[in-house]
Amino acid sequence: MEKRGEEILNNDNKTEKNQQFTKMTESNVSRLLVQLSIPAILSMLITTIYNVADTAFVGTLGTSQSGATGIVFSYMTIIQAIAFLCGQGSGSLMSRALGKKETRLAMEYTSTGFFLIFGMGLVLELLTFLFMDPLLRLLGSTETILPYARTYITFIAIGAPFYASSLAMNNLLRYEGKAKLGTVGMMAGALLNIGLDPLLMMVFKMGIAGAGLATAFSQIVSFCILLYMFLSGKTQTRISIKYWAHESSMVWDILATGSPSLIRQGLGGVSGMLLNRCAAVYGDAAVAAFSCVSRISFFALSIAIGIGQGFQPISSFNYGANKKDRVRKAFWIALTGEEIVIIVLSIPMFVFAPQLIRVLRDDVEVIEIGTRALRLLSACQLCMPLTMMVEMGFQSIGMKVEAIIGSSLRSGLLLIPSLLILSETRGLAGIQEAQPVSFVLSFVVAIFLCRIYMKKMR
Repeated sequence: MEKRGEEILNNDNKTEKNQQFTKMTESNVSRLLVQLSIPAILSMLITTIYNVADTAFVGTLGTSQSGATGIVFSYMTIIQAIAFLCGQGSGSLMSRALGKKETRLAMEYTSTGFFLIFGMGLVLELLTFLFMDPLLRLLGSTETILPYARTYITFIAIGAPFYASSLAMNNLLRYEGKAKLGTVGMMAGALLNIGLDPLLMMVFKMGIAGAGLATAFSQIVSFCILLYMFLSGKTQTRISIKYWAHESSMVWDILATGSPSLIRQGLGGVSGMLLNRCAAVYGDAAVAAFSCVSRISFFALSIAIGIGQGFQPISSFNYGANKKDRVRKAFWIALTGEEIVIIVLSIPMFVFAPQLIRVLRDDVEVIEIGTRALRLLSACQLCMPLTMMVEMGFQSIGMKVEAIIGSSLRSGLLLIPSLLILSETRGLAGIQEAQPVSFVLSFVVAIFLCRIYMKKMR
C-alpha cells in the first residue's frame, strides 16, 4: 500500500510538471505575461508603498530621522544586490533546466542558490556590526543623522540574512512560473511592516527604533512563509541539503549568471551613497529631499519592473525549450506595457510633485529641493523601459556580458560620472539633474543592445 501511495504521488507530481511545462511553452503569450506580471507587480507595489509609508512615519520625527532612512536605504540596496546575485542567477539557470525537463538539475540550482545567499547574508550582518560607523559615514551620513542611522541599521542588519533569502526565493518562484506564491510571502511581510510601523513608533514610543524593529520582524515572517512553499511540495523544485551542489562549477555558474543583477544593484548602492554624500554638503534637508524623491519615483518604476519580472520566466523557459518566437513576442508586449505604465504615472508625479514631497516631509526646504528633482526624474523616466527590458532579456537567456553592460548603464556606469561632473559644475542643481541625464544616455545605448537581443531571437 505504501509503495502504491508513492507511485500515485509521483504520478501526480509528473502531471503537475507537465501541465506547468505546457502552460509556459504553449499558452497565449499575452495572457501568460499578465498572469506572471500581476503577482510581481503587487509584490513590488506593496514593498514600494511600505517604503513610502516608512519614510512618511519617520518623517514625522524630524528631518535628520528622515535622512537616516535614505542613508540606510542605500545599505538595503547592498542586501538586494547579493540577493539578486543568487536569486536571479540560480533562478535563470533553474528555469532553463525546467524548460529542458532536467528536474534534478533544476533542484540543485534552487538549493545551491538558497544556501549560498543565506550564508552571504550572515557574513554581511557580521561585517555591518564590526564596521557600522565607518559604513554609515561612507553611505553619506552627516554627524546629526548618524545616531538615528545607527539605530535604524542595527535592526536592518539583524534581518539581512532573512531579507536577502526572501528576495532570492521570490525570484526562484517567479522563474518557476509560480509568481503568486512569491507574492503571498512578500506581501504578508510588507503589510505586517506597514501595520507595525505606527504601532511601535507612535503607540510604544520607540521612534526610529520601532521602524527598524518592524522591518526586521516582517522580513523574518516573509522568510518563513517563502521557505514553507519550497518545503511543502507547492513548487516544482525543492530546497534541501541533499540537492546542495558541492561542485564549484555550479556555484560559479550561478554567480556569473546573477552578476548583472549584482552589478546593477551594487552600482545602485554606490550611486545612492554618492548621491547622499553630494547632497550632504547642502545639509540634512537635501539628503531628506532626495530620499523622498527616490521613494516616490520608484512607484512608477516598480510596476514596470514587475512587468519585466513577469517576462523573465517566459523568456528563460521558452529559450530553454527553443521557442524563440514566444520570447520575442513576450518582449515587445512587455515593453509596450511598461511604456504605457510609465507615461500614465509620470504625469501626476510631475504635476503634483510638491504635494507628494510634503506628504513625506513637511519642510519648506525639503519640498523646494525635492520638487525640481522629482519633476526632472518624472520627465526622463520614459527612457527606462527599453533599458530594463534589454537587461532582463539578456540575463534570462544567459548572455552574461551583454546583460552586465545593460545593467550597468542605468544604475551607475552613466549615473556616477554624471553625479561627479554635474555636482561640481552646477552644484545642487547638477545633483538634481544627474539621474535624469543618465536615464537619457542609457536609452541611446539600449537601442543598440536591443538589436543584438532581437538578432539572437531569430
